[in-house]
Amino acid sequence: MILSIAAITDETTLADIRAKLEALTWQDGRATAGAAAREVKDNAQAVMSDAAWRNLNAVLGPLIAENPVVKAAARPRRISNPMISKTEGGGHYGAHVDNAIMGTGTARMRTDISFTLFLSDPESYQGGELVIHTAGMTQSIKGKPGELILYPSTSIHEVRPVTDGTRIVAVGWIESTIRDDHQREMLFDLENLRTTLRQKLPGGSAELLTVDKTIANLLRMWGQA
Repeated sequence: MILSIAAITDETTLADIRAKLEALTWQDGRATAGAAAREVKDNAQAVMSDAAWRNLNAVLGPLIAENPVVKAAARPRRISNPMISKTEGGGHYGAHVDNAIMGTGTARMRTDISFTLFLSDPESYQGGELVIHTAGMTQSIKGKPGELILYPSTSIHEVRPVTDGTRIVAVGWIESTIRDDHQREMLFDLENLRTTLRQKLPGGSAELLTVDKTIANLLRMWGQA
């Protein structure tokens, strides 16, 4: 499932994020890539050990983790800290698959879902599309500021060369309580159905109770605590 979410719509919040981006320190993006991805990665990453990144993460982290659509679609067990990526001057990130396991110690996690949160105005740079390859389909995305894209970490994906301007995004990964992408999609459909029924039916109706029971029992069947 590839999903676009309007994660940040408030212009004041977006302006605050833009101001915090100006304070970041950058390093070669290959320092954060796996062995195979390092060969096709040409961008910069914000240094995640300084105060400027922590200030930005304090804003971005909750906006991602507490988003109701992210919760319903991804069923997060763990969410990585967002990495801020800057691509310009012909930089790109060639076709690759994200590492299956990332992090160390208590931060070690399985990557089920990848996310890209667009932060730059798409009119301010040329190229830079996020391209996701799935069976029988290739999807090219160039999102608006605040638009969050969820996509399976199992997919081959890439960032096309940025030929003019600067592309800045936040990227990260989610370990889901539901490993299987198709199962997550079915649960997401049921959550959307439940939301619709709650607007039309009285609480405690037989239809709502049946949907509640089905979601709960599928979580018991498929979920990891």
